[in-house]
Amino acid sequence: MENHKEHENKKIDHSKMDHSKMDMTQEEHAKMDHSKMDHGSVPMGSVGHDHHKMMIADFKKRFWLVIVLTIPILIISPMIQDLVGYNFLLPGNSYILFALSTIVYFYGGWPFLKGFFGEIKKGVPGMMTLIAMAISVAYFYSSATVFGLKGVDFFWELATLIAIMLLGHWIEMKSVLGASKALQLLVSMMPAEAHKVNGDKIEDISLDKLLKDDVILIKPGEKVPADGIITEGTSYLNESMLTGESKPVKKEVANKVIGGSVNGNSTIKVKVEHTGKDSYLNKVIKMVEEAQKTKSKMQNLSDRAAKWLTYIALAIGFGTLATWLLLGFPFVFALERMVTVMVIACPHALGLAIPLVVAISTAVSAQNGLLIRNRTAFEESRKISAILFDKTGTLTKGDFGVTRIESVDKNYNSDEVLRLSSALEQSSEHPIAVGIIKKVKENNIVIPKLEKFSAITGKGVEAIVEGKNVKVVSPGYLRENNISIPEDAYSDAAETVVFILIDSKLIGFIALADEIRPESAEAIRIFKKNNIKVLMATGDNEKTAKAVSDKLGLDGYYAEVLPHQKVEIIKELQSKGDFVAMTGDGVNDAPALAQANVGIAVGSGTDVAAETADIILVNSNPQDIANLILFGKATYRKMIQNLLWATAYNVVTIPLAAGVLYSSGFVLGPAVGAVFMSLSTVIVAINAQLLKKQINKG
Repeated sequence: MENHKEHENKKIDHSKMDHSKMDMTQEEHAKMDHSKMDHGSVPMGSVGHDHHKMMIADFKKRFWLVIVLTIPILIISPMIQDLVGYNFLLPGNSYILFALSTIVYFYGGWPFLKGFFGEIKKGVPGMMTLIAMAISVAYFYSSATVFGLKGVDFFWELATLIAIMLLGHWIEMKSVLGASKALQLLVSMMPAEAHKVNGDKIEDISLDKLLKDDVILIKPGEKVPADGIITEGTSYLNESMLTGESKPVKKEVANKVIGGSVNGNSTIKVKVEHTGKDSYLNKVIKMVEEAQKTKSKMQNLSDRAAKWLTYIALAIGFGTLATWLLLGFPFVFALERMVTVMVIACPHALGLAIPLVVAISTAVSAQNGLLIRNRTAFEESRKISAILFDKTGTLTKGDFGVTRIESVDKNYNSDEVLRLSSALEQSSEHPIAVGIIKKVKENNIVIPKLEKFSAITGKGVEAIVEGKNVKVVSPGYLRENNISIPEDAYSDAAETVVFILIDSKLIGFIALADEIRPESAEAIRIFKKNNIKVLMATGDNEKTAKAVSDKLGLDGYYAEVLPHQKVEIIKELQSKGDFVAMTGDGVNDAPALAQANVGIAVGSGTDVAAETADIILVNSNPQDIANLILFGKATYRKMIQNLLWATAYNVVTIPLAAGVLYSSGFVLGPAVGAVFMSLSTVIVAINAQLLKKQINKG
């Protein structure tokens, strides 16, 4: 009997889940501020979302005003007139240029100046520092030439530089916004109101007034407003946005429903179990947000690279200025080289490379039934070389049906064996217990009351029933207590057998069969294609374990394994150099999940807070675990691609900006440098967005 345990032990304690709020800075607007989200109300998450939209609108407004002012600046700029070959000088031409450029600098450049002060205040100079220094040097030097300093202004380059920077940020931020849409879709899934049942009356109330144990009516086609249990009616619910399960799921009386799922074509009544912060959807959203905030090794690497690039750019920028001056070139030329270096070296693409991929992968994975709690483990899932499966409910459906009931004591017939065992199983949600209770109902047997219920860790359950000590246990318990197992207990079929004891004497056994999931074979094919060993550890008997292993073509199996023994199996695999993933239910398998390199809690349903798991699969489908590994690989590839692009771009363009090809007649101006910088950032953003297609193809 596999991990047969008390219902209370099966439930996962949400209260222990660490949802400590992290201070999330909005670095260069690339990372969305969800810290102010209200997790107890319907519009949760809309604050950060709307704030991001407002920022995009602000950049758009600044960009268009700067464009309007840049056109006359270009027209009346003496340098442009010399280049194009026309003469159009207005009275006080230089003062008009100064006035227009001042508006461009302070209004158009304000986001960059504000960002610069923020970075300096924190002592972390970055992209905003480089942009602010570049536009400030250009503005103040050009202004000085208007008021007496000998030299040539480049107001036109300042204006075009700011215009291109604003355009690049506007485009990039629209792309960043797309990364949050999957999360926003989850946020928007809850309806605004619920139909509360008050006797014979139906009252429409807002969700914040909905309480635990309220009964609500859900009409055909409506969204379920809260987690609960159906008390009346049968319907098919679409849970695809929550679990990744594409087919509508049949729900009837006593079945659980998840808030945010969509009701089918029948009206149902639901007793509310979880609302607001305690609801499944809110936990998913919070988990996604925290995963997006958490920095993995890859992100820390890109952050360090961006920081050092800033220092290098500042050093190269001032070094370029000094070098060209020492070579005898005009100050204006040397200054232009320095400004171009600082603009083109802005580490925005590098700083954006990882956060965007993180935001997209976590949000879209959640839509596919993969909840990421540990970013590093998710990214390292690409390294998995061996995976250890729990059998019941993962490789198999977990839908047990009773195939045989045998008595070995003449004082108890098969119905008595079933009746007494059902007393212990009525409070458990374990698949074996569900199978036994289903058989009891089919036979119209009245379940007796029990007292002093307790679990025998990993081996079964016991209680007092009608004054007798009744145990329902695994074969391992019989062996430990030197109780002989009947010769006919096991058939050749892949059956799971539990034994019933009264006052420590064996009175009979019940055999149940659990059908192998049709998706298991395809999942194992994918694992093997990716050179991953597939092993199974089960509390089930040797015959059943071997039958499942042979049918699926596993690389090995461990039968009659207790939860603590799974840790030893994982340690043994790790000692041989394997990078091990463990799949379990997150409770009894907690030590094994913690020991594994990647711990995957499966079949958690609405219990999404599996404490020791790195990743939680809403469904128990092994295909999802295969998808997880493919998702992890796709995510890692995108991170590497973005980092390589951002790094290679700077390696190539910084020397060009400094003027290494000047002798060949090639000079890169600040405005062209700004185009390259913005283009690099947009390319990184678009490449990250392509991850959605790869994930959805899964």
